[in-house]
Amino acid sequence: MEDSYVFRYMREEDIDQVLEVEHASFTLPWSREAFYNELHNNKFAVYIVLEHEQKVIGYCGVWIVIDEAHVTNVAILPEYRGKKLGDAMMRELIDVSRQMGAKSMTLEVRVTNHIAQSLYRKMGFQNGGIRRNYYSDNQEDALVMWVNL
Repeated sequence: MEDSYVFRYMREEDIDQVLEVEHASFTLPWSREAFYNELHNNKFAVYIVLEHEQKVIGYCGVWIVIDEAHVTNVAILPEYRGKKLGDAMMRELIDVSRQMGAKSMTLEVRVTNHIAQSLYRKMGFQNGGIRRNYYSDNQEDALVMWVNL
């Protein structure tokens, strides 16, 4: 990854740019209030942004409960995809989760999102089960994946 890419913890002033990433990435994007609440009211939440030339181009989040990290979101602007930035962002999230005491990590991913599943498998995630009708936009199932950290 080039030196011009920087990871840091998300701040409230990042929410506008994070919403751009969110809307470009998901059919059911989170609201401004959801991100505000994650940053200010959820004591389990940790969010990281990826910046390029002072612009937020990606972000990811995790809830760390006791020793388990549950990934909430991973997203990168479409024009920055395919550059191994998702790999770098997941590695950063795993490192931060480990530093905060997590011993395992889990996430849900659409059963049709083979690109994301491939990334997660590369990080050591394994299939853990199916959550039926998990996504409310189209009732698509979610594949639950786990990794020991």
